[in-house]
Amino acid sequence: MSLSLEMMLQLVITIPFLTTLAIFFTRRNPDLREGVTIAASLLLIYLTANLYQELTSGASINVFWWELIPDLNISFDVEPLGMLFALIASFLWLVTTCYSIGYMRSHQEKNQTRFYICFAIAISAVMGIAFAANLFTLFIFYEVLTLSTYPLVTHAGTEKAKNGGRIYLGILLGTSIMFFLLAIVSTWFVAGTLDFKLNGIFAADVDKNLAGVLLVLFIFGIGKAAIMPFHRWLPAAMVAPTPVSALLHAVAVVKAGVFTVLKICVFIFGLDLLSVLPTTQFLLYLAGASVFLASLVAMRQDNLKARLAYSTVSQLGYITIGALLATSSGVIGSSMHIATHAFGKITLFFCAGAILVTLHKSKISEMRGIGRQMPITMFAFFIASLSIIGVPPTGGTWSKWFLLMGTIETEQRILMVILMLSSLLNIAYLLPISFHAFFPNISANKSIFSISRDQKIQIKEAPLPSLIAIITTTLACLTLFIYPQPLFELATAVLTSRE
Repeated sequence: MSLSLEMMLQLVITIPFLTTLAIFFTRRNPDLREGVTIAASLLLIYLTANLYQELTSGASINVFWWELIPDLNISFDVEPLGMLFALIASFLWLVTTCYSIGYMRSHQEKNQTRFYICFAIAISAVMGIAFAANLFTLFIFYEVLTLSTYPLVTHAGTEKAKNGGRIYLGILLGTSIMFFLLAIVSTWFVAGTLDFKLNGIFAADVDKNLAGVLLVLFIFGIGKAAIMPFHRWLPAAMVAPTPVSALLHAVAVVKAGVFTVLKICVFIFGLDLLSVLPTTQFLLYLAGASVFLASLVAMRQDNLKARLAYSTVSQLGYITIGALLATSSGVIGSSMHIATHAFGKITLFFCAGAILVTLHKSKISEMRGIGRQMPITMFAFFIASLSIIGVPPTGGTWSKWFLLMGTIETEQRILMVILMLSSLLNIAYLLPISFHAFFPNISANKSIFSISRDQKIQIKEAPLPSLIAIITTTLACLTLFIYPQPLFELATAVLTSRE
């Protein structure tokens, strides 16, 4: 018996959550527990891919769950931007689970069952966010995501982990309650609805100053987008195990943040209104400052995960800039960057974790020469770095191209320069890591080929499941350059009906 499209959509949202029961009951058998997680992730990919095929065929898929009061309900709808986010998250749940098996066992982490349970709940929340049909539904799952990832951040149970968790929870809940919730309630009173609509929900004669204030509240309230000065939770959360860092930076939390920013800009304000609001320019410069300043801070970090964390703050600013530019190129660039950054950054974190569990090194200054011990890992790090920088032959090239085109179209010369300078800073803080890993002895007096041939180096890569995950995401970075068409078509379809 074939499933209806509505049932498929509901299963996509609920399967990860329901999987938590199976994970709990198989907790005494790690192989079975992790097998259940992999099976659930494969099923999620299958169902999400089916929804994607139906969407591209022109199907309309929506589900109604519950009405709180008239016109305020929990409901879901499949549209291109949410589909893009869901495809990324479902695929990376499988890949991160594979990586986690090797990492968590090799690192002999405690409370692994709790880890997999919280991870599954987080993915369920992500699916709810991706397919939310209105702001009310999105807000509920947005907060579930925050609460479900808190135990992951504090996983180690140390005082440092608990302190990082307090910062994490304090900033994300604080911004949600003080700004995001206030913006949602105010929007309800001003517009009379919270449903996502392509050209926005505000009336044509809405007070521009009021709408501008609401935009500021939304951008500040979406703390997961890590716009300065509400970014400190991201570096603080680096006390978590590396698979959690990968979850935060590529699969779930930060992507939920910038996805929400993009969704609100396009479907709550609409590009026409967004382009004339008095606060849009201020927020563009604020996002630009986040891009540039976070890149400068990243250069000073010797801890690899800390450097990658500030790099994420910078890259999220790219997506926010694209959304606020209020042009087709900006929205396409932001949508594509959600995907290209996801694969690039998760690869970098996978590599950082592999170095930690294999060589027990976390500081960049200690990583000279490790490319001869971990050639696959460090080559993957190099490819992922190119994707974050935005140069061929990696997928990041295309998203950064469209973002740059957006700044040119809107004559935002300062932002154009900031994006270009940031890419140069990306080169400065990422490429030397892999370069010195393979060529540690290069200096003014030594050749790049001066390594002794008699020196025997034992190759010692990460555990096989982790290595498979690293290779998979690295290949994805390359594939998105060679074959970006499906990603581009989804990103373009977000605004198709505007044309």
